[in-house]
Amino acid sequence: MKKLSRFWLFIFLIWIIATAIDRYCWVKFSGIPAWDQADYLNSALEHGRALGLLAGGEWTGFQDLLDLSPKIPPLASLINGSIMALVGEDPAKAAWSLSIWHGLLLFSVAKLGVALNSKNFSILSVCFVAISPALIQLRTDYVLEMPLTASLTLTLWLIGSWLHPKTGGKIWQAILAACATAFSLLIKQSSLLIIFPALIYTIVIILKERREKTYQLIGGLGIVFMAILPWLKHNWITFIGGTNRAVIESASIEGDPSLLTLDNWTWYPKILPDQIGITILIFGLSGIILWVFLLLRGRKNSFIEKKSNDDIFLWKWLLINFLSSWILTTLTPNKDERYIAPLLPQLIILLSRGWWELNIWIKKINPYVPTFNNILISISVGYLGTIPQALSSQINFFNNLPKGPIKSIVKSAGGANINQPKKTLIVIPSTPDLNQHNVSFFGRLRGGELVGRQLGTNQNELLPLMNQAEWIVLAEGNQGSVRESAILFDQAIRDSNIFTETKRFKRVNGGSYSLWQRNKTAQKPTDFAKIFPKLARRMELGPKGLEIIFKEIAIQHMLDGHFKYRTPVANKALKKIKIDPKDIDSYWTLTLLSILENRPSEASLYLKKLQLLIPENSWPSTYRSIVELAQWNPWKAEEIANMAKQNYDHTILEALGDLSGIIRGAVWKIQAAQESIPKAIAEINQDLENK
Repeated sequence: MKKLSRFWLFIFLIWIIATAIDRYCWVKFSGIPAWDQADYLNSALEHGRALGLLAGGEWTGFQDLLDLSPKIPPLASLINGSIMALVGEDPAKAAWSLSIWHGLLLFSVAKLGVALNSKNFSILSVCFVAISPALIQLRTDYVLEMPLTASLTLTLWLIGSWLHPKTGGKIWQAILAACATAFSLLIKQSSLLIIFPALIYTIVIILKERREKTYQLIGGLGIVFMAILPWLKHNWITFIGGTNRAVIESASIEGDPSLLTLDNWTWYPKILPDQIGITILIFGLSGIILWVFLLLRGRKNSFIEKKSNDDIFLWKWLLINFLSSWILTTLTPNKDERYIAPLLPQLIILLSRGWWELNIWIKKINPYVPTFNNILISISVGYLGTIPQALSSQINFFNNLPKGPIKSIVKSAGGANINQPKKTLIVIPSTPDLNQHNVSFFGRLRGGELVGRQLGTNQNELLPLMNQAEWIVLAEGNQGSVRESAILFDQAIRDSNIFTETKRFKRVNGGSYSLWQRNKTAQKPTDFAKIFPKLARRMELGPKGLEIIFKEIAIQHMLDGHFKYRTPVANKALKKIKIDPKDIDSYWTLTLLSILENRPSEASLYLKKLQLLIPENSWPSTYRSIVELAQWNPWKAEEIANMAKQNYDHTILEALGDLSGIIRGAVWKIQAAQESIPKAIAEINQDLENK
C-alpha cells in the first residue's frame, strides 16, 4: 500500500509541477483567444449558462441544451463550463479546465503503463508525456484536443483491461469501458479514428473468446448508443454538414496534400521530432531497434526484466490500435498538427519501451545500479534534451497570443455587463485579436449579452447591414483574413450618414479599431419580424422559394445574433390562429420557425394543417416527409410520401418514399432509388434555374 501511495504521489507531483508552470505562464503573459480558441470558450460559456451555473443563464430544458452543440458533441463544453463556474470565466481562469484534462491524461497513461509493465515504466512514460512539446502546448491552447487525448487514452486502457484474457471479462470492466467510449465520442467526432479500429479489433478478439464477453460487448454498445443518441438524433444533419466542412472542404481550401502522394504519408512523421522531442524520439527508436534485433536473434528473454509485469496482450493491443489509428488519421484529408495529438500518448509509451530496454541493457552491463536509478537517469537525459525545445514551444505559444483592445471595445459597446440589453456588434475585420468569436466571448462575460457577428463576405449583405445594424467595429490598417468585399463595406459605412464613429482604439502592431453607432437621426432599423411572415410564405414555391428564404435568414442571423425576431413572430402567428384557425400565413410562419429552431415534430404538426388547408399544393406533404426523416421516423416519412404521390406528379415525393423505405430497412428499394433520386435532384436544379 505504501509503494502504491508513493507511486501515485509521484504522478501527482508531476501534474502539480506541470500545472504550476502553466499557471505561471497564464499569470505572467496575458493574451486574447483567437478564432478557434474563442469559439470553444464561447461554447463552454454557453453550456455553463444553459446549466444555470454562470451569470446570465438558467436551465430552460434539455432540448435547449442540445441546441447549443449543433456540429460538435457537447461533453467537453459541459464540463469546461462547469469548471468555469468554480474558477472564473476569463481565459486564464478558464484554462484550469485544460489542467484538469491533463491530470486525466497522466492518470490514464500511469494506469496503462503499470498494466503494460511496471510502476517504474509507468513513471518513465508519464514523465515523457508531461514534457512532450505538442502536449505542453495543448495544455494551454483552448481547443478540444487535450480533452480528446485524455479521454481516448483512458478509453484504450479500460477496453484493453476488459479484454485481458486473464484479469478481464468482468461486467464492471465492460461498463467502465463503454462509459469511457461514450465519453470520448461525446467530446469530438474525430474520436472515431481511434475508437473504430479498437472496436474492430475487439470484435476479432471476442470471436476467439468465451460467450460472456460477447454479451458484455452487446451491452456495452447499447450503453454507448444510448449515451450519444439524444445529441446525435437532435443534431445529425448539422453534424454531417459540419464534419464535411471541417474534413473535406477545409482540406481543399488549405491545400493539404492528396491522399495518394508521398507528402500525405510523410506529413505527420515529419513533425514528430517537434511534437515529442528529438531526444525522446531518437533514444526511444534506438531502444526499440535494439530490442527487435535481439528478439530476432532468439534472445527473447534478454530484455525482459524478471520483476516487471510485461504483458504481451496489452502491448499487442496498444501497438495494433496505434498503427491502425495512425493510418486512418493519415487518410483523413484535412491535416493539422493537433489532429495527431490523441495518438501521441500511445506513441510515447511505445518509445518509452525503447528507453526501458536500453535501461535493462545498461543494467546487464552494470548490475549493481538499482533499476529506479536507471529510470531517473533516463528521465534526466530525456528532460535535458527536451526541456529547451518544450520551453521554446511554451514561450512561443504565449508570445504569439494576440494582444489588443478588445475588452475596451466590448465595454464601450455595452458588453460584459449583465444590466445591458441584448446587442449584436457587427465585426467587419477578422484578425486574431478581433473577430466575431472573441467579441462574443468577452461581450458575454459576467452575464453580458453582447455578441459579435461578421458581415462583408457578400455584396448582398450591404443593404441589410445599412438598414438594420446598430453597432459596427471597423479597422484602420490591416483588415485580417477578409475578402475584398469587406474593404468596400468599410468604405461604404464610413461614407454613409447612417453611422457615427464613437471611439477609436489603438492596436498593438499599428493601426486602430473604431467603434461606430447608428445615428439617432438615421432611419429606424427595419423590423424583420414584420417581414418574416411574407418570407415564410415563399415555402409554398418549393426549392426556389427556400433558396431566397435561407439567404435572407442567413444575413438576418448575422444582424441579430440573439434571434430577437422569433418570439414576437411566433406570438403574433399563434394569436392569429386563435382568431382564424385557417390562417395559412401563420402556419407557414410557425413551420419555418420550427425548422430554424430544429423542432421537426412541431414543424410536422403545422405542415399537417397546411396539407388540409391547401390540398392543391404538394410542398406541405414534401416538407413533412423530410422533417419526419429528420426526426428519425422513416416509416411515417414513407407513408406521407407514398400517399402524396397518389395526388401529385412529383418526382421528389417518389425519391423521398424510396429513400425512407431504404432507411427503414426495405433494401429492395435501392434499385428504384437509384432512378428516382437523380431525377429528383435534376427536378430541383431545374426549379432553381427557372426561378
